[in-house]
Amino acid sequence: MSALADPTPTLIAVVAVAGFVAGWVDAVVGGGGLIQLPALLLAFPGAAPAQLLATNKLGSIAGTTTASITYYRRVRPDLRTAFPMAALAYLGAVGGAFIGLHIPKSAFNPIILVLLVAVGAYTVLKPSLGTATALRWDGARHTAAAAGIGFVIGVYDGALGPGTGSFMVFALVGLLGYAFLQASAKAKIANLATNLGALTVFAPGGHVLWKVGLVLAAANLLGGYAGARTAVRLGSRFVRWVFIAIVSAFTIRIGGTLLGLW
Repeated sequence: MSALADPTPTLIAVVAVAGFVAGWVDAVVGGGGLIQLPALLLAFPGAAPAQLLATNKLGSIAGTTTASITYYRRVRPDLRTAFPMAALAYLGAVGGAFIGLHIPKSAFNPIILVLLVAVGAYTVLKPSLGTATALRWDGARHTAAAAGIGFVIGVYDGALGPGTGSFMVFALVGLLGYAFLQASAKAKIANLATNLGALTVFAPGGHVLWKVGLVLAAANLLGGYAGARTAVRLGSRFVRWVFIAIVSAFTIRIGGTLLGLW
């Protein structure tokens, strides 16, 4: 029987650890998929790209749900911005998922690497970025900008996925002027919508590896809860440094993979 149909206890353990760490990272600053998806690629090299993307989404949705609830209770993000952003993110993810059905595995890392380098460099070069909320727009213009961010990143999440939370946080901080903690709270709600949108396409198509996905979901849920509480307790400065550390680590890992260093 194949590893896809009957994963070994070792593979399940690897997936569970990756799911917990991904859930924690995703809740703090986003980007848990950059841990979770590579873990699935390593554990199940025979799986189709659509299966990996779909299973990753099933695991992620548990963590983003838990983190969204925790952030809402403790940070109280403005839902007048978060809900329109989430609605457009959902629509974008549905469209992106159809694109994701046709993306080859070989395209994953180069696309993600370019985005990571751009985001990481900008954050490091602007040390004051995200330390306090200073919104650039208000009213309808602010809501429209947030919804546009949700749609564009939603398409990316449905099509590819890894790093979505980090890119959402970065867009809310860099483009709209939020502090990192408020940005993380809103990003989690929108990221929940993108995960749901992608699963709307992937699940009916039979692409989810359910046994693996449910293990991921349970581990992600625990990690998401722990991560959200950590971020709320330690604040925006902590989130910013975790953001820089995670983006740097992923850039080195993916860059090394493309160069054949490991």
